[in-house]
Amino acid sequence: MISRKIIFIDVDGTLCNDDGFVPESAAIAVKEARKNGHLVYLCTGRSKAEIFDYIIDIGFDGIIGAGGGFVEVGDKMLYHKKVSEQNVRHLVDFFNEHNVNFYIESNGGLYASENLIHELEKIFYGDIENDQATKCKKDNNPNNFIECLISGQYMYRDDVNKACFLECKDISFEQIKEEFKNEFEVIHCTVPAFGDDSGELGIPNIHKATAIEILLKHLNIDVKDTIAFGDGMNDVEMFDLCKLSIAMGNAKAGLKEIADEIADSHDEGGIYNSLKKHGLI
Repeated sequence: MISRKIIFIDVDGTLCNDDGFVPESAAIAVKEARKNGHLVYLCTGRSKAEIFDYIIDIGFDGIIGAGGGFVEVGDKMLYHKKVSEQNVRHLVDFFNEHNVNFYIESNGGLYASENLIHELEKIFYGDIENDQATKCKKDNNPNNFIECLISGQYMYRDDVNKACFLECKDISFEQIKEEFKNEFEVIHCTVPAFGDDSGELGIPNIHKATAIEILLKHLNIDVKDTIAFGDGMNDVEMFDLCKLSIAMGNAKAGLKEIADEIADSHDEGGIYNSLKKHGLI
C-alpha cells in the first residue's frame, strides 16, 4: 500500500500545454490521485486572477501561487506576501519611462500597462487592424490571458504579488535586473511568446519551495512524501526540496538536468503516465 503523497503541479508547460489548455489525461490524473487519497496542489507562478475556472474546476486541495507568494488550503488563505507600495511605484515609473510593456499581478486582477494589450494582440493574433482573417481569429477564439487583463486602472496598488514584463528593444533584461537588484528577484519569464528578454519581478527569497515548507508544516506532512512536476527554471527550488522531482518532456534542459525523472510531455500524458508508473493512480 502506497502511503499518502502530496503532489505539487506547475501550471504553464506542465498542467497546461503550450496553448494554455489542460490535456484530458492531466485532468483525469489529478482527479484519480485525489480519489485515491493523495493531495494535489497547484504550484504556479500565476496569481489567483490568472488561474481560470477551467483549471480550478478540475479540483485541487489548494494553491501555491505567485511563485510562492501565497498559499491557499482549500479556500482559506494560509500565507500571503505582497510587494511594498514603494517598490510598486518604482517598477511602474521605471517601466513607463523606458516604454516597457508590463502587468502587475494581484489576486483580484491582472493590471496592464497602457500599450500591453495592443502588443499582446500582435503576438498572439497578428495584424488585427489590417488582416480580416486575424481579426476573425481574435473574435472567434479569444486568448484567455488577454481577455482577463484590466487596462486603464490605477497602477500604484497595495495588493501586488509580483509583476511581469515583455521583452523590450530599448532596454535589456540585464539592465532591468540591475535596476531592481535591491528590491526584487528578477528572473526570465516562462512564457516563450513574451520574448527571450522578458521577465518576472518577485519578492526576494520567496519561491515555490518556501511556500511548500510552510504548507508541509501546517499539514504536518513529511517532505519524504512530496512529488513535484515542473517544466521551467522557476521550479528549481521546488525540485531541490521535494523527494521526487519529475520534469516534463517539454521542460527546459537545465531543469531536466536536476530532475529525478523525465516524464513524457504535457500533450503526451506526462502527468498521467508518471502517476501511473508510481502506483498513485
